[in-house]
Amino acid sequence: MLRPSNASVPCDQSGVARAVAALRAGGLVGLPTETVYGLAADARNNAAVKRVFTAKGRPADHPLIVHIADISDLHEWAKDIPAYAHALAERLWPGPLTLVLPARDDTSRLLTGGQDTIALRLPAHPAAQEVIRQTGALAAPSANRFGRVSPTSAQAVVAELAEVLDDADVVLDGGDCSIGIESTIVDCTSARPRILRPGFYAEELINDVAGIAGVPVSEASDVPRVSGSLPGHYAPSTQVTVVQPDDFAGMDGARLEHALVLTTEDVAVPSPAAHVMKARDALDFARILYAAFRRADELEVQEVLVTTPPAVGIGVAIIDRITRAVHGSAHMNP
Repeated sequence: MLRPSNASVPCDQSGVARAVAALRAGGLVGLPTETVYGLAADARNNAAVKRVFTAKGRPADHPLIVHIADISDLHEWAKDIPAYAHALAERLWPGPLTLVLPARDDTSRLLTGGQDTIALRLPAHPAAQEVIRQTGALAAPSANRFGRVSPTSAQAVVAELAEVLDDADVVLDGGDCSIGIESTIVDCTSARPRILRPGFYAEELINDVAGIAGVPVSEASDVPRVSGSLPGHYAPSTQVTVVQPDDFAGMDGARLEHALVLTTEDVAVPSPAAHVMKARDALDFARILYAAFRRADELEVQEVLVTTPPAVGIGVAIIDRITRAVHGSAHMNP
């Protein structure tokens, strides 16, 4: 278990060195990225990767995302890479984009969840890039228990996983994540790309960069399994309820007093609401979404009342995460 005095280390030269040493020794590292914090292990060390599954309580058939240091590393993990996948990588990496590609025959199926596909990403956070440059590719799903709220700060990683991490493991503190929700996942195993999980990069941009008209957000059953695709995911313990902005005016005061409200600055919330978090715009909404969910659990309120942004750009991804949180929290609060 992590000691309080050793809970996290800053993203300076010494902190990066400690993280690199831990990974080389088969340990785990809470790694900052621009999206959410990952729980990283040496992708070529099966024993270390198994620790990731154990720490998260993650099913073995749920694939991991492998984080690489350079576009040229694609070929170390994937084969039969289509031209549009190269175009996406060249234009949008480093950044919040994960490409699902046919896995090389020598790729560990522990990473792929037993599938013949591998999910790859080149993160934009400078500390993550430096750690990966020194260690090689890292398997790094979000640093939370399986199905729960992804952490967007080092403090959230410690709160979530301190009891299952060893004192030799490291949580690298890179500050709050600049985006706050997980990467866009694009299936690149067919003649045309398919979005499997919406994120910061919207469908229109993927379509433009890939140069193939009509890239769909997939609902097909024949696509690879990927991270964050279960109906109930990203869920706090507190019940999450979607409401309309106009609902607050007629809402029972007692309900508001025992809720955390997450909405935008242009929505009026009556004074009985004890806890209100307001976003300036859609990107700010994404940044504070998971922090709001975690805050609700800390406050032990009865409900998170959330309005959704328009289904445009990153708003599509925000709605996806909220929808899954509603489903997941409902199963925890029957």
